Amino acid sequence: MSKTTVTFQDALEIVESLPECQQENLLDIIRHRLIARRRQQLAKRIHQARQEYAKGEVKKGSVAELMKALSK
Repeated sequence: MSKTTVTFQDALEIVESLPECQQENLLDIIRHRLIARRRQQLAKRIHQARQEYAKGEVKKGSVAELMKALSK
């Protein structure tokens, strides 16, 4: 399957040419895909954080200590 480059404006025009119900369905699909992608990214970050914690690569401290370390 060949990939065709579509500009943002082209995409808008294509979407606007669809019937309203299909535009709404497209919005729902995009919204759900974005949510799923963010959920996957968050799960990946959580997994990495747990691995770092298990390896002892995580520093513990208070918010005040963190702010002091960041200001250095």
